[in-house]
Formats: sequence, structure tokens, C-alpha cells
Amino acid sequence: MKKTLLSIACLLVLAFAAHSQSYAVVDTKYILEKMPEYKDAQKKLDQQSMVWQKEIDDKQAALNKMYKEYDAEKIMLSDTLQKKREIQLFNAEKEVRDLQRKRFGYEGDLFKLRQELVKPIQDKVYDAIQHLAVVRMYDFILDKSEGITVIFADPKLDKSEDVIKSLGIK
Repeated sequence: MKKTLLSIACLLVLAFAAHSQSYAVVDTKYILEKMPEYKDAQKKLDQQSMVWQKEIDDKQAALNKMYKEYDAEKIMLSDTLQKKREIQLFNAEKEVRDLQRKRFGYEGDLFKLRQELVKPIQDKVYDAIQHLAVVRMYDFILDKSEGITVIFADPKLDKSEDVIKSLGIK
């Protein structure tokens, strides 16, 4: 009898604890796609990306032409001229790779432009989500757009310090 009452009490406590926490799910990708300013920013990014890609493609075409000319003339060139042309080809190839990295690489021009154009819009969405969480008293808001991501969590629910203490870390 005692075990049954204890079990029922535990179930009630767990049910109450689960009920007291409220959750919501949003799709930030869907929200962003509904925003005209996001569409405009994305269009600007796409246009600039095409300009930069054409610049790289033009340099790559010039490099390919240099390679073809070198292959055609290689037999008639002296060893020193061959070495000189190979160095020129190497430098031109490095220039194309560097330009690709500068435009599209990690923290490249496209990344910076995206930060400049899109990040303020994303921040606006996240602020609205956080406001919604506070007003409606949600403990968690999950983003389902690209896998499940917690984009808001009530700080009082963070038990990281408790785990650190249980590990004996100060």
C-alpha cells in the first residue's frame, strides 16, 4: 500500500513538473521567407555572388588559355623559359584560388555581405521569438527549420552549474 501511494505521488509530481514547462516550435526559415526584406537581401546576395563567380570564371578561363598556350609552346622553349612559364602558371593558379577563397571562403566577402544584409533581419526574428517566449511564458522554443535547435530557453532551467558542482569542479 505504501509503495502504491509513493508511486502515485511520484507520478503526480512528474506530471505536474512536465505540465509546468511549456514548449513551442517555430520554423525560422519559413518566417524569413515570408519577410520582404529577407527576400530583397537574398536577391542582393545572389546578384553579388553571380558577379563574383563571373570574375572567378573569367580568371579561370584566362588560366586555362595560358595552360593551352604553354602546352603548345613547351617543346620549343628552353629549360629556363619553361621554368619561368611554369612559375607564371603556378602564380596565376594561386591567384584564382586566393580569389575564390576571398570571395566565397570562410569569412570571405560573401560571408561578410550575408552578415551585413541578413543578420539584422535574423536578429529581428529572434527578438520577436524571445518576446513571444516571455509574453506567453514559454520555457523552451525550438526551431524546426534545420533540425531541432533550441533558440530560447528560460535561464532558470539551465542546470549546468549543478552538473559542474556534482563533478567537483569549482
